[in-house]
Amino acid sequence: LRRELADLDAHAALPESFKELLRELAEHWSQLRERLDACDARIELHASKDVRCVRLRAITGIGPITADAAVATVGDAREFKQGRQMAAWLGLVPTQHSSGGHARLGTISCRGDAYLRTLLIQGARSSLQRAKAVAMEKATPEQLWIRLLDARLPFGKVIVAIANKHARQIWAMLAREVDYDPHACLRHPMHQEGQAA
Repeated sequence: LRRELADLDAHAALPESFKELLRELAEHWSQLRERLDACDARIELHASKDVRCVRLRAITGIGPITADAAVATVGDAREFKQGRQMAAWLGLVPTQHSSGGHARLGTISCRGDAYLRTLLIQGARSSLQRAKAVAMEKATPEQLWIRLLDARLPFGKVIVAIANKHARQIWAMLAREVDYDPHACLRHPMHQEGQAA
């Protein structure tokens, strides 16, 4: 589109008044792009100064905007007893329709902060792409987990599962004030039970 707008004079069939309107719109678009870039730079600067944001950015798929939004939205993560509660608060868990001993899981509840949930979903897409791109020998345990999920679940469920995991990791890092550890899942009791069996 930018190339077409730059080469408006080559389109002789367009009326001059329409070309002028397109030039004005292109100028307006350029000014908006500059303002957005300035806002992104301010967020990047703020995120680079906040130790919590720096910690969160170590997670694959979490950039400066998501880290800053998570810190601003969640505040004190210790208000949640566990990461599962924070993921539910963000609406990254399925709804339940249970009756007569039959548990039926539905779509995600979509409660909580829609902006942060959207950022986590976008970050999950990035994590999925990275996990698919890395060689098996160099993959972290989390990337191997993502690959296993991708092999057996539909795309949407994989993305929500990754976003849910990111929300839980964010909770752990903010509540416990620890750095990201890609091998932390190997120390989880459920993983060790699976190894013993």
